[in-house]
Amino acid sequence: MKYETGKTYEEIQLGEVASFSKTITEFDIYQFAGICGDFNPMHVNEAYAGKTKFKSRIAHGPLTQSLIAPVLGSKLPGLGTVLLELCCRFRAPVYINDTITAIAEVTEKLDEKKWIRLRLTWSNQNGMAVSEGHAIVMPPRPL
Repeated sequence: MKYETGKTYEEIQLGEVASFSKTITEFDIYQFAGICGDFNPMHVNEAYAGKTKFKSRIAHGPLTQSLIAPVLGSKLPGLGTVLLELCCRFRAPVYINDTITAIAEVTEKLDEKKWIRLRLTWSNQNGMAVSEGHAIVMPPRPL
């Protein structure tokens, strides 16, 4: 099987942007809890979460953060990309049925190692940033 790799270091341009959107479901939260082992009642127990400042269950922060993976691995730079660093700050809760858009923008090309720095933003359906951060990736090399 032949795969078409993503953009190489030389092909990537400053300012390029790519995104991925997904609506977070109750199933996603339970499935993520099972994968990572985090069954904090803030995520899986409505009665408990209803008594908190959030008033309802919220998604795991890393669940929201993981929505950048299809951007980096499938779009920018794309297939063959290796994630080297991921940093983010959570700014607002993500609730069941929120639609989150993860956006990556190329902000710097690191010539010495041919790595790329990207600004990352995760926003909900109302345009509110729920997380912000950056990533450093190693784009694919030509095959």
